[in-house]
Amino acid sequence: MTPRKKLKGLVAATITPMTPDGRINLPVIRQYVDYLVNEQNVKNVFVNGTTGEGLSLSIQERKQLAEEWMCQGKDKLDHVIIHVGALNLPECQELARHAAAIGAGGIAVIAPFFFKPTNKDELVAFLQKVASEAPEVPFYYYHIPPLTGVKIRVEELLDGIKAQIPTFQGVKFSDTDLLDLAQCINKNETGEFEFLYGVDEQLLGALAVGANGAVGSTYNYLGRQTNLMLQAFAKPDFALARQYQFLTGEFLNFVIKLGFGVAQTKAVMTFVSGIPMGPPRLPLVDASSEFIIKAKAKLDSIVWPNGN
Repeated sequence: MTPRKKLKGLVAATITPMTPDGRINLPVIRQYVDYLVNEQNVKNVFVNGTTGEGLSLSIQERKQLAEEWMCQGKDKLDHVIIHVGALNLPECQELARHAAAIGAGGIAVIAPFFFKPTNKDELVAFLQKVASEAPEVPFYYYHIPPLTGVKIRVEELLDGIKAQIPTFQGVKFSDTDLLDLAQCINKNETGEFEFLYGVDEQLLGALAVGANGAVGSTYNYLGRQTNLMLQAFAKPDFALARQYQFLTGEFLNFVIKLGFGVAQTKAVMTFVSGIPMGPPRLPLVDASSEFIIKAKAKLDSIVWPNGN
């Protein structure tokens, strides 16, 4: 494998724009890329994941989106990671081969969650079969037990994984178990793996135990503020970093109480960026007008440090 730039910092979990009649809206991705880079200072993306409704899309739609992100992100984005997880192995393998063919910077795989792996060996065997279809592409395990129900600890998963999956690069760690994350980072003495945290409202805690960066939906519209939090943490100015984290948490706590998911994320991104993200795909339903009014008012009311 050729040397690659280490993935660190923020990775936007991309939203899948849709037309009012529910088709994927590819033409707006060019504007979306420019918005992330120029307005949010976010140059890494994670495509077709949870926020992108990846498991609600057809294989063809997922390929089209991956191609468009690669095309529009050329010379603008640093890393395009394509999520290729699915409920069955052949589809995962097909998507992995496609991601490799279009030059993706990485692939990621969620644990299958209907027939679930029950132990480390079963999970690694599944991941290995996918990774082997893209033998030159960095491979990430997408750990999100609240949605998959697969609660195999990542610390356990890491033991010997490089021997079985030579392309293994790291983990998108979307769980609140910071003990597991900390043990993983403690084991990663050589720094060969990347641990990207996926619970936006707890990012500062993950940074404190050594996370390399983060993948999340809020970095689509709060990337600039979160980047300032990362800068404050690196100085270190922990008091300022906490201010940014607390304010992000204040907004998320507010919208979670209203009911906050992918549909509502699409609505927030639409009113913040001005880019039409459209409706979600059933069984998800559009955010209510009441949600949009209240969420916008709350976000507008937040005063970020130094007037940001």
